[in-house]
Amino acid sequence: MKSLKEYIKEAEEKKVAIGHFNVANLEMLWGTFNAARSLDLPIIIGVSESERNFIGLNQIIALVKSLREEYDYPIFLNADHHKSFEKVKEAIDAGFDAVIFDGVELSFDENIKITKQCVEYARKQNNGTLVEAELGFIGSGSDIKDEIPDGAELKTKPEEAKKFVEETGIDLLAPSVGNIHGIIKTGNPKLDLNLISEIRKSAGIPLVLHGGSGISDEDFIKAIKVGISIIHISTELRIAYKNALKLSFQDNPEELAPYKILKPVVQIIQKIVEKRLKLFNNIG
Repeated sequence: MKSLKEYIKEAEEKKVAIGHFNVANLEMLWGTFNAARSLDLPIIIGVSESERNFIGLNQIIALVKSLREEYDYPIFLNADHHKSFEKVKEAIDAGFDAVIFDGVELSFDENIKITKQCVEYARKQNNGTLVEAELGFIGSGSDIKDEIPDGAELKTKPEEAKKFVEETGIDLLAPSVGNIHGIIKTGNPKLDLNLISEIRKSAGIPLVLHGGSGISDEDFIKAIKVGISIIHISTELRIAYKNALKLSFQDNPEELAPYKILKPVVQIIQKIVEKRLKLFNNIG
């Protein structure tokens, strides 16, 4: 099986993007995995610090590894938005395929310092773990926001991206290009496509689009063409999970079996992930 790095390179060459979907439990994992298998596409499973704590660090590793081995399938695991070297180190040691050091709240120099520390540690382990970092303001929280948060205008500068990559040696970069984590009630801002293109050229490494929920299909398609290779989706799945679970309880108030109550949740997650993967991979 090819490595995650090889799949990302292949995605760049084909002008498609790999879907990255955050999960918090087994239902979300199965829904996402079933969608990927139905389309025969590689998939990245993401867990934030809180999500990995809820599932269990070693448990999420075991779950993803079991799916990869049993089905001989390219499913990869990413430690999403880890905010300290210590947490990144734990993920690398546990066997994650990729890690993200989220240092956007730090100064530019401090972000470089800790990111470089993460990269150097990953390289010493020599297990192929990719290291990603963020640069610019993308906000926080996979939730629904009343309005665009303050700081959204602070986009990543191409020259800073170039310097950041050169000084840290990261494998992937998540820039701020008009994307915001979560969904904005008044409408998410449009992506700055020219900026994405400029950053990809100056950074020289694959780019990751965070805050995918709420972005228009048109912007997704254009962003992939100009340099985005991985797209994160989380809030959209959380909303669907909550709504499907609520409806399941309403439709079956006397049902006690969790596997029956939760079946519609798995199905709606699969449906949404399939739709996103088709879009990201220019299918249909």
